[in-house]
Amino acid sequence: MKTNNRAYLQKLLQERNERPEKAAEIDAEINATFRQTHAILVMDMSGFSRTTVRYGIIHFLAMIHRMHVIVKPIISEHGGTIVKEEADNIFAVFPDVKSAVETAIDSLKQTAAVNTTLPPEMDIYLCIGIGYGEILMLEAEDMYGSEFNLASKLGEDLAQRGEILLTSAAFENFAGNKEAWEKVEFSISGLELVAYKRVE
Repeated sequence: MKTNNRAYLQKLLQERNERPEKAAEIDAEINATFRQTHAILVMDMSGFSRTTVRYGIIHFLAMIHRMHVIVKPIISEHGGTIVKEEADNIFAVFPDVKSAVETAIDSLKQTAAVNTTLPPEMDIYLCIGIGYGEILMLEAEDMYGSEFNLASKLGEDLAQRGEILLTSAAFENFAGNKEAWEKVEFSISGLELVAYKRVE
């Protein structure tokens, strides 16, 4: 039986809170059970509030469904695993940054192709952030970690529609054409972030 689930993590965290003298031992158990290294892709749909106000939530839910139909096979084709879905966001992990980047590029191409066949109010635009590093992975439930947080910040808050942004760690571990990316800097929530934007 797999133990890298939320219930076991909560059990360990409770024990850590109750037995601070065992913190190092418990931390070692958490790391051994949950820590994994992945490329992390966070995909967000642009224009949620604007579209919902104008056309209603059912219209937007139908757009989310269409987006899922388009991008889920692409994620799978590139060896990705969807960890969770929240509203118009998809959170997935990949074995390497190149696979995540290829997924992002193909997803933008496919949604752009579909948009040519749809009226403007049904067009789908994606914002994508990609990180790379160690995270605590809850099997098929959730993930925690700095690179996940940064990828989420890039994908959900900073990327403009049609943009792919990499964290510094993702860029460093990207085995692809790095000349197609330019360095950008952001200041948000008290953080100074360096990221890389695809310009090709």
